[in-house]
Order: sequence, then C-alpha cells, then structure tokens
Amino acid sequence: MKAERLLQVILAPVITEKATFIAESGAKPQFALRVASDATKPEIKAAVEMLFKVEVESVSVLVRKGKAKRAGRFVGRRKDVRIAYVSLKEGQELDLAEVK
Repeated sequence: MKAERLLQVILAPVITEKATFIAESGAKPQFALRVASDATKPEIKAAVEMLFKVEVESVSVLVRKGKAKRAGRFVGRRKDVRIAYVSLKEGQELDLAEVK
C-alpha cells in the first residue's frame, strides 16, 4: 500500500468515556480511532503499524450514524463517522498523548 494513502486513513483519536475505559481495561487494550469512510481493515492495520510503530492484532470497524439536528423548522443531519477499534499484540503499547 502507498504511504500517501496510509497517511490519509487515520483522522483522529476518539476521546470519549467509553474509548478511555476500553483503552485502560484488561490484558488486551483497544484504541478507538476515527478513520476515513472508505478505509478498509487492512489499510487501517497498515496505517497504525506505520505511524505508531506497533504490532496490530485485530481491527474492528463500525459506523456511528449522524444525529438528526433541527434549527427552527429546518431539519439537518450530521455526518456519519467511521470508527476503528484497534487491538494491539501482547506487550505493545500506544500512547496517543505523544502523537503530534
């Protein structure tokens, strides 16, 4: 895969209460990342391994549907967001605070 494409796959870390709990829990911590809407699991795995220099065990992907919002009588909709939960291999760590 091309490096230019891999740099466009990961958009941002997901900082929510659920994502923080999952990252700190148990023997296999997972990290939640916002990814491009057309990203595939192999692309996400390669991008995480290239950017963070870690070994990825598995990738789970979900699409969080955008909420319907109103402004007076006008109804709009927020964009759908694709989120990847990345599990690292045993002994690997990923500190999102260090990433710039």
